[in-house]
Amino acid sequence: MISFSQKGTGQQLILIHGFCESKELWKTFSDHLSTSYQVFCPDLPGFGESPINQTQISLEETAVVLHDWLEENHIHNPIIIGHSLGGYVTLALAELMGHDLKAIGLFHSTAFADDEEKKKIRNKTIVFVKKHGVDKFMDSFVPPLFSEQHRTEQSDKIDELIALGKRSSKKGVLAFIAAMRDRKDRFEVWKTFHGPKLMIAGELDPAVKIEASRMHKPFATHYHELKGVGHMGMFEETEKTLEMVKDFLKVVDE
Repeated sequence: MISFSQKGTGQQLILIHGFCESKELWKTFSDHLSTSYQVFCPDLPGFGESPINQTQISLEETAVVLHDWLEENHIHNPIIIGHSLGGYVTLALAELMGHDLKAIGLFHSTAFADDEEKKKIRNKTIVFVKKHGVDKFMDSFVPPLFSEQHRTEQSDKIDELIALGKRSSKKGVLAFIAAMRDRKDRFEVWKTFHGPKLMIAGELDPAVKIEASRMHKPFATHYHELKGVGHMGMFEETEKTLEMVKDFLKVVDE
């Protein structure tokens, strides 16, 4: 069962949250965009209010779960934008559904697989979460996602995201760390996707290096770099990123 929010009417737009996040991540975007679009924000399995039953899940399996959810809710030819893990899921959906998606967007995400260094970090994180639990992990996980210059002004939002992340199930957190570690490279999916493509990258993103983001640029119809921003541009530069998404959606509508 996928828990989700739904708001507005018109072209259907799906916003997918990232790791240890939930549909609440997109509230501001949903409120603004729902004046022109029908906006859906699902909770991925194991996060927010969506349960997870298995201890292992792949991005391919996640894409199938979301594809079934799209069918159940009569969502056809949607635009899908994903943050971080949500971007990985977006690409898995693009591979699965192809021309049944109108456009896709990667928001602080990448089509590349984890390199060996990142895989080692994932493995250490699995050990940490198994030993110390989700609560302690969230306390240390969220603050570095914001660039250092934004952490003080965003302290309330950081606290809110930590609290929301602590609602994630331990089973879901562990399953998706492994799913991200083991995900395949989908750069070819990104390159060959038929519809408009958006990429928003943070110059100081600790999770998705800007050099990797720039390799996606030649294949994006809309590419943006946010100076002085980390992994959380929807909060670090809310107005700017919202306008970027709106501009992209206008072109998709043409």
